[in-house]
Amino acid sequence: MASKPTDASMRFPNLGKEQTEAILSMQKELLDAYDQSSRAWLARVKTEVDLWSDLAKKLSATQSVPDAVGAYQQCVAQRMQMAAEDGRRLYDDCQKITQTITRSLSNRYPGAST
Repeated sequence: MASKPTDASMRFPNLGKEQTEAILSMQKELLDAYDQSSRAWLARVKTEVDLWSDLAKKLSATQSVPDAVGAYQQCVAQRMQMAAEDGRRLYDDCQKITQTITRSLSNRYPGAST
């Protein structure tokens, strides 16, 4: 005589499937976040190269010490602004990744407090 499946036994196979789908979804979100972050940082590196190349051009074209100092001061001011933007971008990237992981864990364990 075949036993009739219970509600608990019917949910068990779906539990593994749901967890797998949740993990795959989280991985996709994380990979997307990493991809966006990587692209932004590569663009940032290009900006840095352009900044220092521009300084080299300006310094080679200067005729006086005050012009050279002015070009260098402008470059340093831009670099400091870029460093502040780097800090904000790093904070935002880390926050996005942390939120993705936290959201995934709270969806996986609905009763858990975060």
